[in-house]
Amino acid sequence: MGTAMQLCVIFNSTTSNPRQGRKCKYEGQSVRALPIRILSVGKKRSPGLQLMVDEYIDKLRYYCSVEDVQIRTNPQNARDQRAQVDAEDEAVKNLIRDEKVSAIKDLHWVVMLDERGLDIGSEKMAELVGDAGNTGASRLSFCIGGPYGHGRKMRDRANISIKLSSLVLNHQIALLVLMEQLYRTDRAFL
Repeated sequence: MGTAMQLCVIFNSTTSNPRQGRKCKYEGQSVRALPIRILSVGKKRSPGLQLMVDEYIDKLRYYCSVEDVQIRTNPQNARDQRAQVDAEDEAVKNLIRDEKVSAIKDLHWVVMLDERGLDIGSEKMAELVGDAGNTGASRLSFCIGGPYGHGRKMRDRANISIKLSSLVLNHQIALLVLMEQLYRTDRAFL
């Protein structure tokens, strides 16, 4: 697995492509492949979903290292919705924090998945991943919130907030859509 990837092969191929003629932002450039961490808050996944997630992780590992981290919903067993969101935020932030350099600088590029985030397509997702590789970050972290979404701490910490669809997706479907988009993005880096 290399530390740099060539971008835009798929977007600028000479095959019959509806996007033919568009120029990719990174054409002819190398971009550092960041390790990816997917942090998702929620209940235990169904075996079928876990099988599909594992399959995508196996495919993505040819391009970069991928870590899938599940965080239990409501880790403090709070009865209050706000306290639940705050506890989930804290659990996610603790996993984002890099122990070796947390006193100096947090080097994770954090993408928060949120229904109010920027509406981006597959090409913009590829640019987002490429941009993150040029920031000096040590890891690219995607965060999927719990049943009540993200709290203020995560909103303040995130480098960017995106939505995967104009439709509201449950967390398990959002995870699967994210895995597919990351696979498409990394295939564009060939």
